[in-house]
Amino acid sequence: MDLLNRELLQDRVRPEWVDYNGHMNDGAYPQVFSAAAEVLIDRMGLDAANRNRYGYTVFTLETHVCFLAEAVENQPFQVVFQLMDRDEKRVHVFMEMKNAEGTVLATSEQMLMGMDTHQQRPAPFPEAVDQILSACEDEHRDLPRPPQAGRSIGIPRRSHKNKQ
Repeated sequence: MDLLNRELLQDRVRPEWVDYNGHMNDGAYPQVFSAAAEVLIDRMGLDAANRNRYGYTVFTLETHVCFLAEAVENQPFQVVFQLMDRDEKRVHVFMEMKNAEGTVLATSEQMLMGMDTHQQRPAPFPEAVDQILSACEDEHRDLPRPPQAGRSIGIPRRSHKNKQ
C-alpha cells in the first residue's frame, strides 16, 4: 500500500459530467472525490480483502467541496491528497483536483470514520492500518496547510454600528 504517494487518481472530464454551461457539473466533483477516497482507503490497507478480513470499513462523516476554476470536457486532471489529522478512529483528509498545469480546480475536505462492520459502530483502526496512517502522518506533517482547509459556509456580515 503506497499511501505516501499523494496522487490518488488521474482521469479526464467525461462528457456526461459536462453541464449546460459547458463545464464540469457541480454534482460530478463529489463523484470524482469519492472515487479518490476509495483509492485512499485501499492504500490505507483497507482494500476489499482486508475489509473482509478485519471486519472493518470506513464511512464518510462530512465533506466540503470548493469549486475554484472551470474544468471542461476531456480536460485531464489528477487528484492529490494531504492527511491533515487523525486519531484512533478518524482521518481528516484534504484533496485537490488539479489540471495538467497544476492549477487547483476544486478541493474536497473530508472526515472519515473507521467502523467495525460486525457491531456497526466506530472502532479504532486495525493495527496494520494505524501503522500506515502513522507513516503518512509523519510524511505530511510539514506540508503547508491548504487555504481552503477548515472553511465553513456562511454569508459574512458587516457591522452596522456606525450607520445612522
